[in-house]
Amino acid sequence: MKTKSKIPMRQCTGCREMKSKKEMIRVLKTTEDEIVLDTTGKKNGRGAYLCFSRDCLEKAMKNHGLERSLKAGIPDEVYERLKKELEDIEK
Repeated sequence: MKTKSKIPMRQCTGCREMKSKKEMIRVLKTTEDEIVLDTTGKKNGRGAYLCFSRDCLEKAMKNHGLERSLKAGIPDEVYERLKKELEDIEK
């Protein structure tokens, strides 16, 4: 008898919806305090999850969700880089 495999669920820091881990992208704070996008979801560091939409990134910027989740202040340059990388992924 097969058992159902558990699907890991994560909460988007922008829209606050629970979705499966594969439907989201991970924003990562590395041990060197660098903020990067983790497309594999396996890199070491503190992570926060966002939906694959620009709207969720805008909401996370407005309510400081990423800063709260990563426990670090995020400069505007990092947000600009995240917007650019999200646009590349959406194409």
